Amino acid sequence: MIATRKGSVGLLYMAPALLFVLVFVVVPFVQLVQTSFTDASLLGGGGFVGLENFSKAFADPTFRRALWFTARYTIIITPILMGLGFALALLTAPNRPLEQLTRGIVFLPVVIGLGSSSLLWFWLFDQQVGLINRFLVDIHLLAQPMVWFTKADLVMWAVIISVTWKVVGFGMILFVAAIQSINTEITEAAMIDGAGPWQRVWSILLPLTRRTILLATLISAIGSMLAFDQFYIMSGGGPRGQTFTAVYWIYQQSFISFKLGYGAALSLILTAIILFFSAIQVFLSNRSPGND
Repeated sequence: MIATRKGSVGLLYMAPALLFVLVFVVVPFVQLVQTSFTDASLLGGGGFVGLENFSKAFADPTFRRALWFTARYTIIITPILMGLGFALALLTAPNRPLEQLTRGIVFLPVVIGLGSSSLLWFWLFDQQVGLINRFLVDIHLLAQPMVWFTKADLVMWAVIISVTWKVVGFGMILFVAAIQSINTEITEAAMIDGAGPWQRVWSILLPLTRRTILLATLISAIGSMLAFDQFYIMSGGGPRGQTFTAVYWIYQQSFISFKLGYGAALSLILTAIILFFSAIQVFLSNRSPGND
């Protein structure tokens, strides 16, 4: 009787969260699945078309190119964010005033909106008034200002620089927390045994923070696969659609071309891809001995 009453109280406390998930996650997802099998658009329609949207998606060369561009972007930026974030964590992990100040400065861009930071870096890379071009010309690395947004690879690297500046502090904080949770007796014993700094990092810190590294990698990879704002603001998908990400193309089809049914099908395909790689990350994390 008491156990039943406690269970009822627990469900009562969980009810607001469950209601939120039902209204804002489950119901929209069910509607998304339903829409993906129709020819619905912003202008009307909504007749059942079966798997037509999905077959069209797999045959869509622009969607395939967008997926490949998104994959390249994710593969490049994720190791950069993880490596730089971990390096900054190693430098700022001690709780001394200078390290604490450095952590605060590095973390500060995280609180800036992605749209605002992308617009800031768009101005910095501008051919006419951008400080980056001016600096590179002044130190004679460029003979004249470069137009950064005329080639897909240049756009990608400009976006990578801007996103790294904005979010690397988040990974740094995760890694700092993981490093500080390690028993200091372990590292002190390694120092007594003659282990150098790199040996301690490789043999102690990396294994014991492996689960945090996998979590940060998962968060970074999912965020990169869902990239939209930074490319929308900095390149507009150009030149000639070469910097369309998967989400950008979904937006283009759903709200510019008014093809809600087709956009829903594209969204489900992207969701399936993200869930597949997320499952792999979770599997690896559960097998990890670190951070228990």
